[in-house]
Amino acid sequence: MSAPKEGKKDKMKIVFSTSGDNLDAPLDGRFGRAPKFLVYDLETDACEVVDNLQNLQAAQGAGVQAASTVARLGAAAVVTGHCGPKAFRVLSSAGIKVYTCAAPTVGAALALYREGKLLEAQAADVEGHWA
Repeated sequence: MSAPKEGKKDKMKIVFSTSGDNLDAPLDGRFGRAPKFLVYDLETDACEVVDNLQNLQAAQGAGVQAASTVARLGAAAVVTGHCGPKAFRVLSSAGIKVYTCAAPTVGAALALYREGKLLEAQAADVEGHWA
């Protein structure tokens, strides 16, 4: 009896925090208050941009709401500059991996991800309400 063949991964999308509309856009250091998310599909190399404007001025809950948005998008991972504790908990409970990095652009962060040079975060790296 042979081992079952490994099926395709369900989730092939990675979400990047950004203020721009393409891979040349800067990677935003903030997750919850990033103006936009670039959703990149590793299988098709297609990307789409999703606004996160509702969270820019939120008094509180920006990270939780942004994490909920990312979960609805079907992401397998998030790449961002920093991630707070509440957002990290929501992402983790949804099975979404979090990677923090200081790459200058979304494209540079994507290259690091593809090369296996990003380490998965094990916890939030900033306190809540981080600007």
